[in-house]
This record gives sequence, C-alpha cells and structure tokens, in this order.
Amino acid sequence: MNIISWEIMWQKIKNIYHFAQALIAAVYFNFPSKKLTVIGVTGTDGKTTTVHMISEILMAAGENVSIISSIKAQINKKDFDTGFHVSTPSPWQVQKYLKKAIKANSKYFVMESTSHGLDQNRLAFVDFEVGTITNITHEHLDYHKTWENYVGAKAKLFRKSKTSILNADDQSLKVLKAISKGRIVTYGIKNRADFNLKNSQIKLQIPGQYNILNALAALAATVSLGIKKEKALSALKLFKGISGRMQNVDLGQNFKVYIDFAHTPGGLEQALKSLRLSIGDSPSTKLTAVFGAAGERDKTKREKMGGVAANLADRVVLTSEDPRSEDPEEICKQIAEGMKSKKEGKDYHIIPDRQKAIEFAINSTGKDDIVGIFGKGHEKSMNIKGKELPWDEFEVTKKAIIKKLNE
Repeated sequence: MNIISWEIMWQKIKNIYHFAQALIAAVYFNFPSKKLTVIGVTGTDGKTTTVHMISEILMAAGENVSIISSIKAQINKKDFDTGFHVSTPSPWQVQKYLKKAIKANSKYFVMESTSHGLDQNRLAFVDFEVGTITNITHEHLDYHKTWENYVGAKAKLFRKSKTSILNADDQSLKVLKAISKGRIVTYGIKNRADFNLKNSQIKLQIPGQYNILNALAALAATVSLGIKKEKALSALKLFKGISGRMQNVDLGQNFKVYIDFAHTPGGLEQALKSLRLSIGDSPSTKLTAVFGAAGERDKTKREKMGGVAANLADRVVLTSEDPRSEDPEEICKQIAEGMKSKKEGKDYHIIPDRQKAIEFAINSTGKDDIVGIFGKGHEKSMNIKGKELPWDEFEVTKKAIIKKLNE
C-alpha cells in the first residue's frame, strides 16, 4: 500500500472518530443547534470577514448573536479563545459553544465552517438554517489532493442547509447548485445574481472588491432570514472590518502599511490588486509585499503565490509564516520559483527571519509608498520547529515604523 493510500485510510479512521465524538457531544449537550438559527460560512477566502458582517447585521437588527470564527468564539458579546490556528474547533467544543449560546439567550449562531471541519465531521449534528459560500480557489490540496475533493468537502454544508447562499461569479456555482438540497439564493457582481450591485447598493468603509462580494454574501444570508434589506445595508455601511484584515497601521509616517491575513494565491492576489488600485497612476509610488507560506501545508500554492507577487508588487520580501518542521529559506525559494523570469530585474529578497523582513521592508520604503504584510494577521503565535512561539504582527510592525521615524 502506497503512502497516499495510508493517508486516506488514516484520515477515514480519524473522521469516524470525530463523528463519534460529535454524536456523543451532541447527545451530552442535548442537540443545542436545534434551538438556534445556525448560519455556516465556508470558502477559501473571506470566511471570517463574512461571518463578522453577518453578525453585525443581525446585531444591528436587535438580535442576540454568537459566533465562531478564526479570530475567536464570541458568545453574546463575551469572547473565548479557541486556540492556535483554529477556525473550526473540535466537535466537543462546537457543541459546547452552541450550548453556551442558548444559555446566553442567543437566537443566531454564525459559524466559520472550514473544509477540514466539514470533511472531518467536526460539524456533524449541527443543524444549519443557512449555508454560505464565499469562493473556492487554490488551497489545502495537501489534504484534499484534488480540487474536486476540496469542493466536495465544502459541499457537505449545502447538503444539510435549508437555504444555500451561492456565489454566482465563482467556478463552484454549478457544482454547489446541483447538490444543494434547500432553497438557493445567489449573489455576485453580475446582474444575473439575486443580489447584485444594481439592486443592492453596497457602501463600505473597508477597501477591496472582494469585500464587496463578502458584503453581498452577508446581505443575501441575512435577508433570507427575514432581516430587512435596508437595515442590512445600513449595518454594512458602519462595518469597520476585523483584526488583521487589510488593517492600516498609521503612526503618522509618510507611507502606508497594511496588515492582512491573505495566505492563499487568490487572497494574496485580491489584496495586492486592492492596494495597487489605491496607488492609481502614480509612477513613483512603490508597492512592497512581505509574505511566506506555511510549512507542512499545501506546497503546490507556493509558486502560484510567487507569480501573483511578481505580477502585482514592485518589491517582494519573502519570509517565514509558520514554517513548522520545514526550512523557511527553502520554502521561500519555492515561492521564488513562481516568479520565474520576472525575478530578473525584480526587487526581491529572501529574509527568513520575519521580524527582520518586516524591518527591512519598512526601512526601504519611501514617501507615499505602500507595504503590505501578509499571512499572519490577527494570529498571536508562530509555529517554528513544532513549537508555538509568541508573535504579534502589529507589535513588530509598529516597532519597525517607530525605528524608521526616529532615524
């Protein structure tokens, strides 16, 4: 039996274990999701922002809301830490948080639903009223092996949701539409969608075309639950974003620095396009991208991310992002392979030490330039050689800016 066959068999065993754990937890906590209106949000990029947009809309409508996202679990305004690098917790934690939400008198529960969480049965015995997709692009093929398997894992959400909110502009539409069991509502930039920019005038305080799509998804999800469209649009106008998502770090410097969680080819492309758009036609303004790729994760995305950066950034600084047991410099070299012929003449650097990489990028920045720092966002640790070491992207970035200002 080859390695892949053993991996598949071992994964099936773990999935059975998680299913059993989910059943025991659901019984122990008395199937709490049956007493809540649960909204699941899945997709490659934009899940966390969309979860928080939906929550903001529901709270603006006067409802009690609880959530689980990659940032935190929030049970009716009380925050809980779900652990390092966690989007969808264990089956036991999921059922426990649902029970806590009932005790806190929440009516709605908005839950980030990852492909791993769905595939591994961590969300078994959760009754979803609404399932929402942001997009499906290149990610997690180390685990799912093929794009079809990846889509299939996410499709589990729509087989069990009474209403499916689908992205009409995404390549996953046809597949998900075919397997969705309940009512289907679509959103997209194009007019063919049920919710589009012609019939839904989205105005946001946060940048990026991708956030317009996230907002349309949140709008479609909440209106399908009976929230008035005008109320939802007003709430979206006031949404100020979340920690580590295209967050401006402004200490009075004459250049701009943004921290963003983008860690996939699609996410990085959308983030850099947004920053490039903000530059406009200014030939003197330079855009620097600082990023890496996680160790022991999907290696096939590394070259793709290099290609994206080569196309959209003027300067590229490759560095560590949770290298785990892998050599961070080797990961950076694999990313650089994606830059191919554009490496010649391209201002690019490999600096494995992330703190030094950020300091270098900021120190090399001129007036009106932009630095985008990607991949860590809100996270508070860095996994190096299997150990979770303290890390604060904002603290490191602020120190680098202050150092440059003082010099």
